[in-house]
Amino acid sequence: MAVAASLSAEDIASLEAAGLGHIGAKVRALLDRQVHDRHEIEWRDAKIEKLTFEMAQLRRVKFGKKSEQLDAEQKALFDEAVDADLAALEAQLAELMAAKRKDTEPTPERPKRAALPAHLPRVERRHEPSDTTCPCGCQMKRIGEDVSEKLDYTPGSFTVERHVRGKWACAKCRTLTQAPVPAEIIDKGLPTSGLLAHVLIAKHSDHLPLYRQEAIFERAGLAIPRSTLAAWVGVCGVRLQPLVDAMKADLLRLPVLHADETPVAMLAPGTGKTHRAYLWSYASGAFETMRAVVYDFTESRSGQHPRTFLGHGTESAWKGSLVCDDYAGYKALFLDGGITEVGCMAHARRKFVELHLANKSSLAATAIELIGQLYGIEREVKDLPAEDRLRERRTRATQVAQALHKWLLEYRPKVPDGSATAKAMDYSLNRWAALTRYLADPALPIDNNFDEQQIRPWATGRKNWLFAGTLLAGQRAAAIMSLIQTAKLNGHDPYAYLKDVLRRLPTQRANAINELLPHNWTSCAVQ
Repeated sequence: MAVAASLSAEDIASLEAAGLGHIGAKVRALLDRQVHDRHEIEWRDAKIEKLTFEMAQLRRVKFGKKSEQLDAEQKALFDEAVDADLAALEAQLAELMAAKRKDTEPTPERPKRAALPAHLPRVERRHEPSDTTCPCGCQMKRIGEDVSEKLDYTPGSFTVERHVRGKWACAKCRTLTQAPVPAEIIDKGLPTSGLLAHVLIAKHSDHLPLYRQEAIFERAGLAIPRSTLAAWVGVCGVRLQPLVDAMKADLLRLPVLHADETPVAMLAPGTGKTHRAYLWSYASGAFETMRAVVYDFTESRSGQHPRTFLGHGTESAWKGSLVCDDYAGYKALFLDGGITEVGCMAHARRKFVELHLANKSSLAATAIELIGQLYGIEREVKDLPAEDRLRERRTRATQVAQALHKWLLEYRPKVPDGSATAKAMDYSLNRWAALTRYLADPALPIDNNFDEQQIRPWATGRKNWLFAGTLLAGQRAAAIMSLIQTAKLNGHDPYAYLKDVLRRLPTQRANAINELLPHNWTSCAVQ
């Protein structure tokens, strides 16, 4: 390797000119490998430095004076978020350090944990070598066993899994063999995949903060502090992230997407106060066969966030039809022609409904009636084949839309500028092309209601967890909720899905990760 490193490009060219091209090619490949390894080491060292710095910052925030300004419930939620963040960073750091650590360096020992309560039912799982014949030809004998216990959960009950691993030895050559330790998401940890799935579902789908889960465990005789639960959540977030990344890649291959956003309170670092962060929802088109939603948690409502998510301005930028509301942050996406804006008729209708509820406006009633006819036609055709849906829209819905447009153009000049009625009419007139684009394309929906339904779980969650403790916590919640909500969209029980995925993930081949995505998943029963 030192010889290869001392050769210049001219030296390699000389070898090739002398008819020793095969040697030159090998040297060139070796040099390329050295460069790649050096870059990888530099990247890893930079990543380790970054993670170490972020962990130090989190610890300062957690134990800083500003956190003392929070009330008891806010402090509990904040501590949960920080503990999960620290565990997530530690998990990433451990992976990087494992790659850097020499084989001769011992793995740090874990502290022993307390025994699980004796009153819990036990399920024994035995692990023996597949072959107990020694390489020397002798039959090995069982000389003992190692026993470890894990806490499992199935809906409604806790059990203890006793993993018994027999030790087998050869009396002649003293060879010792033992079945390997089953791979787990949390290496040598207490929880099974069933318990981890339960904690994640309870937190992110049932909206139970970890301090409440801690109390529930205590009533069952289990002393599991919320800091431990938070660590589990943090590690699971790291392990599940590749699935979310793969699901996003699949989503961005679709020609039609929905986009929507909703505010979420997030604790501002070092202030003890909250500010408005945003949760963005990107869902597959309502008529797409793939059913998926990917959430993106950001610090603000800046239009840069959807541009970043969709890769706007890059070679791999998504191109297609985007169903969204009239928020200005989306407008830059439509300027270069790669993305077509599709309006939301439900938003247009809502303007007139609010107007009618406020003052029983007869003008609003007319608009509501005509838009209602469009929805009536859509209910009849939404399950038809695409070509039939398009034909019905063109022959029936187009006439109604033209009548609505004519009515808006006729009455808008008669309404005072700046009035509520004028604003309702202007919303539809200004976006008329986007609102009626669905009439000419059977793949487009009439509105953005499908994506608004995917936002709804977050509105429910806000009432329980009040705010996101940190940006990392919000991003982790968005990732886990992406998997849970997509599992629901595909008719799966999210607990069964996460339990199976968390069990299979440690041994899943990287090139087969798509098998574990909610829209591809098929349950694999434990043998």
